[in-house]
Amino acid sequence: MEVIIRPTTESAVKFTARLIADQLRANPKMVLGLATGRTMEAVYAELARMHREEGLDFSQAQSFNLDEYIGLSGDNKNSYRYYMNYHLFNHVNIDKSKTNLPNGMAEDPIAEGERYEAAIKAAGGVDMQLLGIGRDGHIGFNEPLSSLNSRTRAKALTPETYEQNAPLFDKPEDMPMRAFTMGVGTIMDAKSVILLVTGAEKAQILKKAVEGPVTSMISATALQYHNKALVICDEEAGALLEGKKYYNWIFEKEPQWQKYHNI
Repeated sequence: MEVIIRPTTESAVKFTARLIADQLRANPKMVLGLATGRTMEAVYAELARMHREEGLDFSQAQSFNLDEYIGLSGDNKNSYRYYMNYHLFNHVNIDKSKTNLPNGMAEDPIAEGERYEAAIKAAGGVDMQLLGIGRDGHIGFNEPLSSLNSRTRAKALTPETYEQNAPLFDKPEDMPMRAFTMGVGTIMDAKSVILLVTGAEKAQILKKAVEGPVTSMISATALQYHNKALVICDEEAGALLEGKKYYNWIFEKEPQWQKYHNI
């Protein structure tokens, strides 16, 4: 795992988008793993700008999203399919038939999880997985006590997740209590992972996820075992990290990061 701390939220977002864009240019047929949430909206806005102004080409790419609410159809404005169309897919030249999310209306949740796993495998696996982190340290909807070997499945959401996400609904009480999510094991199968974390409210959980013991109570700690995991945070989110001096030293001195110093 590597940790890169940027001075502002804007620079963390632009750095994340630049890494995704560089990977896409190097591998036009890449399989993107995508996340939702407020942190990602600015990333997708920047990728859309790069497509519009710099010709960033998504035409051969595929995508798989982490999760989807159970009981919401893709045209429901609170579904993650709607979110992805609104924030990214409608603004770039990706083939929507190659953009994948779990089917929130699937009649058989077990079969839907198995179908999604098989689709990821058939695509050759995820090349780069983008992640955010919940206040309790979950990635995807892998709530506390999720198996670190778990696969895509239906998952009951915690009261904390409900509290965090319900305000995004016009009627908070309409938020589903269950969702499909890639498992921790599914996420760990990605060839590379980017965890983007911003804001002071995430500082404590980021410290636990990056520098604390690996535990199923905080599913993000599993990323410590990934051989190509990159954590990108702003100064506020990284304020409590004990290794800040070393993380900054690596970013300043390692050749692979030199071209990104101006972001």
